[in-house]
Amino acid sequence: MSDTLKLYNSLKREKEEFKPITEGFIGMYVCGPTVYNDVHLGNCRTFMSFDMIYRYLLHQGYKIRYVRNITDVGHLLDDGEDRILKGARLEQLEPMEVVQKYTNGFHDMMDVFNTLRPSIEPRATQHIIEQIEMVESIMKNGFAYEKNGSVYFDTLKFAKDTNKYGELSGRVIEDLMSESRDDLKNQSEKNHPSDFAIWIKAAPEHIMKWSSPWSVGFPGWHLECSAMSTKYLGETFDIHGGGNDLKFPHHENEIAQNVGSCGCSPANYWLHTNMLLMNGKKMSKSDGNTISPEQLFTGDSPHVTKGYSPMAIKFFMLMAHYRSTIDLTDDALQAGEKGYKKLMEAGRSIDQLAASAEGEGSIDVQISNLRQLAYDDMNDDFNTPKALSRLFEMVSIINGLKGGQLSLNDLSTSGLEMLKNTYHDFVHNIMGLKDDMVSNDQSEYMNGLMNLIIDIRKNARETKDWGTSDKIRDVLKELEIQLKDGKDGTDWTIN
Repeated sequence: MSDTLKLYNSLKREKEEFKPITEGFIGMYVCGPTVYNDVHLGNCRTFMSFDMIYRYLLHQGYKIRYVRNITDVGHLLDDGEDRILKGARLEQLEPMEVVQKYTNGFHDMMDVFNTLRPSIEPRATQHIIEQIEMVESIMKNGFAYEKNGSVYFDTLKFAKDTNKYGELSGRVIEDLMSESRDDLKNQSEKNHPSDFAIWIKAAPEHIMKWSSPWSVGFPGWHLECSAMSTKYLGETFDIHGGGNDLKFPHHENEIAQNVGSCGCSPANYWLHTNMLLMNGKKMSKSDGNTISPEQLFTGDSPHVTKGYSPMAIKFFMLMAHYRSTIDLTDDALQAGEKGYKKLMEAGRSIDQLAASAEGEGSIDVQISNLRQLAYDDMNDDFNTPKALSRLFEMVSIINGLKGGQLSLNDLSTSGLEMLKNTYHDFVHNIMGLKDDMVSNDQSEYMNGLMNLIIDIRKNARETKDWGTSDKIRDVLKELEIQLKDGKDGTDWTIN
């Protein structure tokens, strides 16, 4: 067993012991959304994964500056059109109206999934000066050139002088063609197809543009993250994260820009989440293989047979390691929902337990071992599926104590406290799950009604009124409410 935290560093392609630059402090940058439409479910997975990572590091006592940007300019489509401007045109709104609308929507969705807000959430349009200054530094160091008012990063010279281009993605310079989508209308201006724009001269009809030493234009997509991470975390910080799809070209070009500007790599550890598949295939609007978070909540989609709660969906995501693909299917969601409900039911049951032994009981030892194993799993590159398996072993202990299969005489007061704290720490503080099976404002009324129904059923059985007893059972079954009779009375759960 080890308390050493190990991370899989994409830059080194192996797990490494995590050593922050400054002991006790962590600087972490995660690439945020491009706010031109509603947040995609795959992106939700990425942000939930980094929320779990953020929560665990906080739980371990680190002071963290977590920076997650908002991309509100410069992220171009394959035809060279700005995503924000396209959204503005389609919705007949000002670009900043589009940005604000979908930024609000993004925040609302992250709240629905119970994620913590970052320490700083900078916008690209608020940091144009810093981006212009970085372009100037890159040009001064000889790694960029200007053509007709646009500025391009010289990848061939950078690769030759530093031997670093392709270090993250594993690409070799001879294989690189333009995949950055930021300047496809100006291919003829480049010295080499792999060069990418760090400043783009704006066409007359372009709305979002700023004055610069080279032209009235706007920054390249990759530049914003380099400039903002440097501003808020320094030239070199601890962790840089994002989806696996950003590894190339976005993150590769970030590294090139930072090294080209100051001679230093931006982050010591690069973490990447993997794809969310659906029915075994990549999500795609063109072939109908896609679903929005709202459709998952309501069940209004041919891909699911019912709606699922946000926390059941989040639990489903956490059942897979953040570096593994997840296949979203209706059957898998139903299995995840059952596991989530079982976990929440156990949480409610803990408060009803009372230990009767002093000192250390045999169950205390089991709980202590499971607790340590759960920490070992999280220290092994945030292995949530294995940590959850330890929690479900604790659920078996909770259910055994409640049902009488295990003796409360084998559980001490301190052991019960350890059980409660471990459950709360991992389920709520680290995984970020909450019990949304019954909302807080309804739970008191629901409990009261169910206690009344249980009493009526009890009286009916005692008087052999089987008709009433069977009717209660059948109606509750239709509502997916299950009654469980035990030696201490009857409990209820929502299936």
